[in-house]
Amino acid sequence: MATASVGFKSREEHRKKQELEEARKAGLAPAEIDEEGKEINPHIPQYMSSAPWYLNADKPSLKHQRKWKVDPNYTKSWYDRGAKTFKADKYRKGACENCGAMTHKTKLCTERPRKMGAKWTNKNIAPDEKIETFDLDYDGKRDRWNGYDTAKYSVVIKRYEARDEARRNFLKEQQLKKLDKKRNKKSDEEESSDEEEALKLDEAKADESKQMDFAKVEKRVRTTGGGSTGTVRNLRIREDTAKYLLNLDVNSAYYDPKTRSMREDPLPNADPNEKFYAGDNQYRMSGEALEFKKLNIHALQLSEKGQEEVNMQAAPSQAELLFKKYKEAKEKLKKQIQETITEKYGNAAASVEDIPKELLFGQSEREIEYDRCGRVIKGMEVPVPKSKYEEDVYLNNHTSVWGSWWKDQQWGYRCCQQTVKNSYCTGVAGIDAAEEAAGLMRTNIERHATASNDRSGLVEEKRFVTWGSDTPEDLVLDREKLDEALKKEDERKREEKDERKRKYNVQWNDQVTPEEMEAYRMKRMHEDDPMKNLLH
Repeated sequence: MATASVGFKSREEHRKKQELEEARKAGLAPAEIDEEGKEINPHIPQYMSSAPWYLNADKPSLKHQRKWKVDPNYTKSWYDRGAKTFKADKYRKGACENCGAMTHKTKLCTERPRKMGAKWTNKNIAPDEKIETFDLDYDGKRDRWNGYDTAKYSVVIKRYEARDEARRNFLKEQQLKKLDKKRNKKSDEEESSDEEEALKLDEAKADESKQMDFAKVEKRVRTTGGGSTGTVRNLRIREDTAKYLLNLDVNSAYYDPKTRSMREDPLPNADPNEKFYAGDNQYRMSGEALEFKKLNIHALQLSEKGQEEVNMQAAPSQAELLFKKYKEAKEKLKKQIQETITEKYGNAAASVEDIPKELLFGQSEREIEYDRCGRVIKGMEVPVPKSKYEEDVYLNNHTSVWGSWWKDQQWGYRCCQQTVKNSYCTGVAGIDAAEEAAGLMRTNIERHATASNDRSGLVEEKRFVTWGSDTPEDLVLDREKLDEALKKEDERKREEKDERKRKYNVQWNDQVTPEEMEAYRMKRMHEDDPMKNLLH
């Protein structure tokens, strides 16, 4: 109940209060009366009917639930545009020096600056403007159509009606011209009269449609925004299938219900001539949307490079002009590079010379024979593989390349037989000179050897035995080195014999006579390496 905030109550008082509330709810007791003499509904909950403690309510009331803040005197009116109030006969002190009005200063005067202001002429004193102040509420301050004169919209309606009337007249003239052409071609008067009657019937129907707008039927044409011709709509028409119902597969294109967008194609395998919706990305990556995207990217790149004055949102015209100049400069540079390449290497496409028929048609008279498997039997030579290095380039007057001559483990030129790379070619004369120098060198070596033999004829020559030569009869051996070498040889032979026993498990006879051992030693003297250093 709407009771006042009181202090502590006893159990008996609390019980009587509850019984009174139950009686009022049942209609057995009269309803409680507030300060203004109005009845209080007993079914109102206590948390709504109880007044807060800080209000110090002595009597039951619902005043705390009502709107106790009184709104200011908000108005819906607007400024009276162009209204004037008082017009003085002479200049007043503190008025505008230019026009003489008291409601503004000279700096804020909107009239044309006079040669001599009203302060000095006291003529043509302008009337004072009507200055008004309004207390607008939240919606009134933000109403974009506040103060708009609805009578001005009739001008817009008349302009559109005139455009529609001109369109209808133009279509009617086109039909009449077509009818005149048909009438001139056809000689049958009956057919022409039938067409005239049909045209008159169509005109009558058009007049009826003008009078009854609801009877006018327009053919809907699908557009990117989902609207029909003559209208711009953001919503689809009701007979169109929703984009999320085109493909009910769970793994198909994702549909975002919040933004109502489906970026991918829901039917990628369908015939493109039959489907009218191919995803939102189709419109984002085609037409003017792609150009707008390139324009934004260009503006961002300029901002990153330090040109912060280019802002797509603040100055779109400037950004578009800079992008246009950038494309023109890019095309000019591309054309300049192409002209430079053409000037240096030529242009085979623009050549006036006739192209050989062999190259034009890709045919030749060469006969090639194949087997059943498609392999070439004869008629086609195996092409020589090209190297990454330059081929058949002759330098320094040479007639052959480096590496065409090989002699004495060295490469050279075949034309002059020189083995020094990048040397100058001397031709046949260089070959003859090289042969003469070699012959002279051989002669000098022989003469030097003959002279050395003559000088060393009286000196006793110490003869050494080499490996594979015949043993002289007067050969003297060092017995100590020979015994040491023979011991090493015996150890080696013994190790080999033990190895053969372990490997092949062969029975070996250790009983060898000293004569056989001596003969074996003498036989191996001239065969093994350790014996060579002992011969002298």
